[in-house]
Amino acid sequence: MTDRPLRLAVFDCDGTLVDSGHIIVAAMTAAWAVEGLPAPDHAAIRHQVGLPLVEAIANVVPEHGDVVHRRLAEHYKDVFHSGRVEGLHDEPLFPGCREVLDELAGEGVILAIATGKGRRGLKSTLDRHGIGHHFTILKTADDGPGKPNPDILLDAMAEVGAEPWNTVMIGDTIFDVTMAVRARAKAVGVGWGYHPPEELRRAGAHALARGYDELPRLLRGLWGDE
Repeated sequence: MTDRPLRLAVFDCDGTLVDSGHIIVAAMTAAWAVEGLPAPDHAAIRHQVGLPLVEAIANVVPEHGDVVHRRLAEHYKDVFHSGRVEGLHDEPLFPGCREVLDELAGEGVILAIATGKGRRGLKSTLDRHGIGHHFTILKTADDGPGKPNPDILLDAMAEVGAEPWNTVMIGDTIFDVTMAVRARAKAVGVGWGYHPPEELRRAGAHALARGYDELPRLLRGLWGDE
């Protein structure tokens, strides 16, 4: 294999690597029930996936104050953790994900994750699918301000010596794209997650992937490999 310059591909998790929206919605609905509130709007929940948990909850039910938002967040974490322990979670990889990760790793691309998940939840997801070995860096909600703040992406770049021009953020939400824009990195929006392609484009995505099979070609184009 010929020598190539450093290339860093940073993936979001929920809605990008794994299809977990139904689990998030179910856990949020259960959290609302614990608090004695009517069930939340499911579409509104899905649109907030990727933000820090308390902020996402506040956006769904802004009529309640910070104390209730934080209680709902704790209920959500309890419900989600219980479901994981009981083996109730089904977070399938999106079609083609495993094959593309294998392909990119085989080409020497450095792979990382920047997610709004906590580290415990991310490790559980990666272990379940046996893909954790591909990722050199894992940045989670435990490592800094949440998206769209660029800090966790900038930290990932600094740890491997990547520059904005050779870093691509891959994600399904405007929060992923905005984080990349603020870090002056490139962004690929994916069309199989929680925000529609037109929103990703408006947020500043440099390219849009309709399926995992398109991703390697788009990345090579952004890195100037093709």
